[in-house]
Amino acid sequence: MGELKNKAVSGVVWSAIERFSIKGVQFVLGLILARLLTPADYGLIAMLTVFMSISYAFIDGGFANALIQCKDRTEKDYSTVFYINLSLSVLFYISLFFAAPYIADFYNQPELESIARVYMLNLIVNSFVSINRVKVTINLNFKIQAKITFRSAVISGLAGVVCAYFGMGPWALVVQAMGNAFLNWILFAWFVRWLPKLEFSKESFHKLFAFGFKIFIAHLISKLYSNLNTIVIGKFYTPASLGVFNRGDRLANFTSSNITAVLKRVAFPVLTRFQDDDKKLLKSYAKYIKLSTFIIFPIMMCLCGMAKPFILTVLTEKWAGSILIMQILSFAYLFHCVTQVNLNLLYVKGRSDLVLRLEIVKKTIAVVILIITLQYGIIAICFGRLLYSLISLFANTYYTKKILDYGLYKQVKEFLPSLIMSLIIAAMGIAISELVTIPWLALLTCLVVCPATYYAMAKVTHNENLAELKEIVKEKKPFARKRT
Repeated sequence: MGELKNKAVSGVVWSAIERFSIKGVQFVLGLILARLLTPADYGLIAMLTVFMSISYAFIDGGFANALIQCKDRTEKDYSTVFYINLSLSVLFYISLFFAAPYIADFYNQPELESIARVYMLNLIVNSFVSINRVKVTINLNFKIQAKITFRSAVISGLAGVVCAYFGMGPWALVVQAMGNAFLNWILFAWFVRWLPKLEFSKESFHKLFAFGFKIFIAHLISKLYSNLNTIVIGKFYTPASLGVFNRGDRLANFTSSNITAVLKRVAFPVLTRFQDDDKKLLKSYAKYIKLSTFIIFPIMMCLCGMAKPFILTVLTEKWAGSILIMQILSFAYLFHCVTQVNLNLLYVKGRSDLVLRLEIVKKTIAVVILIITLQYGIIAICFGRLLYSLISLFANTYYTKKILDYGLYKQVKEFLPSLIMSLIIAAMGIAISELVTIPWLALLTCLVVCPATYYAMAKVTHNENLAELKEIVKEKKPFARKRT
């Protein structure tokens, strides 16, 4: 049990390094690119990421999660999934290649045709890396992945910045994405050294498809909804409007989605081992919820509070339209970690049927909300996203209560102290942003005052999560010595 805990802690650490190294580098380089490019340039690429995201949902088909969840996986299983992913990626690329003119016509942006045909090559390149990622996830070996993705992000990001500097516009973002995909392919091949066997098993396909199909449908529905806003805004508004929305959305979503992804990626393979022991499973999930919200809530609310000086200082006045969008969506993504942890429980218990049922119900409601808010503009659409996030929180905890008697009421009790403290620092951040008229000074003040206030409140109230985090750090040190 101690070894498993050490592996889990190490997995979280290296997964966080891997995730935030690549995302952090991409984030910083993205800020530089945002100063060099226009909202319209970003809007054009955002129009294409919709098709990429939906294609990836089809290509993976839930097989990655099926491989992780399966206890008796074999090399034949890995090879079978590899050939499925590769075949589907080629099929989708060919389809999108010929659909490119229609995509350009749909958005009334002629230059999208040539951009799409190059940008979509990422589908094929990334399919060669899919199994390598699954293998390091199963083995909790995120150290290798951290090295690979960091190097890829730095080199490809710098290439994108150079292209943007020389006036290549949206093509700079294409170069960045393609460079990152090719470098990941090369480095994963070098470090992981996995090659598929020349065999395809129908038995493996049926075994993994039985579990993965429902996950695939659920993911597809989720991807369709998450990109629906982009499709609608891209269709009915200008590329610049989409670029402003997309930038505010990414800034608000950055912290929540990445920390949640780190915890979820490590939690799934670890907690799958407890899938038959409800007592241990419940204890572990309660800890995940308390710790993740203790970390994510204050960061999200700090971002909300300092949105104005951050955007004006880092991105300049041309992105000012993203300020209110970022603030509203910071609240919309606040409970993302809780909703995802609850879904993760259903995956661990093998109840992909319940995940699918939830996605159908939630996304039906979400589409209705979008149709209503579309009539009132982009800000109304953002408030609609906030309403949907609250509905998702309620819905995702419904089955958790049935399975482990750990519903919304009990979970709110777990994270309520963190929520209250986080709302306090959000109010402080907004007040500082309005009172201090110099953007860079207001940003610096928020970055110092808000975290310090949160820590002080946690310290004074003897918050158990603060003590738990300190304990994890202490336990990590001897583990690191043992590994060396």
